[in-house]
Amino acid sequence: MNRPLIIAHRGASAYAPENTLSAIKKAIEMNSDGIELDVQLSKDGHVVIIHDSTVNRTSNGNGKVKNLTLKQLKDLDYGSWFSKEFKNESICTLEEVFCYLKDYKGLINVEIKKEWLQFNSIEKKVADLIAKYDLRDRTIVSSFSTLSLLKIKRIDKNIQTGILYSSSTKRLILFAEFFKMDAIHPWYQNVTKDVKKIAVKDNLKINTYTVDEPKEIKKLADLGVDGIITNVPDIALKELNRAHDDLYSG
Repeated sequence: MNRPLIIAHRGASAYAPENTLSAIKKAIEMNSDGIELDVQLSKDGHVVIIHDSTVNRTSNGNGKVKNLTLKQLKDLDYGSWFSKEFKNESICTLEEVFCYLKDYKGLINVEIKKEWLQFNSIEKKVADLIAKYDLRDRTIVSSFSTLSLLKIKRIDKNIQTGILYSSSTKRLILFAEFFKMDAIHPWYQNVTKDVKKIAVKDNLKINTYTVDEPKEIKKLADLGVDGIITNVPDIALKELNRAHDDLYSG
């Protein structure tokens, strides 16, 4: 059985508030092979770790991320919504996370989040931080925005990129091949043997999202995907280890 990388979705987000330092620490404690994080720009141009376009769901504040300064974002509580244990959890900048992960040997998946027809300098800022912390070999930048990934490649062709897609994976492969991406990041239910065969032919890696059910994790490992993005890295690793033991004990 193939041994895919287990990539913690927004950190170990089933156990700590997503995209926070606590979730990242938990993912590392669980021996995750990689950590996936979402990034956006604050009003004053800082790359911050957050998924939604607003802070409403994951903090005690309101408003769009792009309309709030870093100080305004830092003043909010990003932990209490999840559990009292994480009260006053702060938002992180990508630079803070890269500094924290400087000795981490796993993959860092940075997903660029952009609203439709939103134009800003986030790609240049992300690429510059990857270069500053010498993380080209350990980082992949993903996005649903083909334009963002093309910008990343134009800035630094050595940064790995992965295109996200939620519908036809075969079409996704055509996009990735045409735009010279390094990987595809499809919705896990769209991954088949045929898709894997085409991806291998085109030298594309498959990192699939977001997979929490053990039977689906094993199925994807059997199909030969390269990475599994999951909220429960401990369960995913346990399932892969169990499947490996069953294979070699039989």
